[in-house]
Amino acid sequence: MPTTKSAKKRLRQSLERRARNRADRSLLKGQVKKVRDAAAAGDAEKAAIELRAASKRLDQAASGGVLHRNAAARTKSRLAKAVKAAGGKPAVGKVPSKAGAKK
Repeated sequence: MPTTKSAKKRLRQSLERRARNRADRSLLKGQVKKVRDAAAAGDAEKAAIELRAASKRLDQAASGGVLHRNAAARTKSRLAKAVKAAGGKPAVGKVPSKAGAKK
């Protein structure tokens, strides 16, 4: 057990972060599973929608330090590949803006 005041605070902080990271990781795993299940069932439209949500969660987890950015990119790639194999159009990434589009 910590003895100093600062060590006690660090313990509190680490426990709070651990709980938050576990919750984020759990939600992330659930979202990834939804994509895989939809792709396995052959429901390409639902898989593409779930892929978009999973992609966002993976990026958030990577930026928050819950997941390594390369692990997030690898997972997104594998999910996109599964959605494409199911016959869907993997809509991963940012939506292109109309700012530079020609009319």
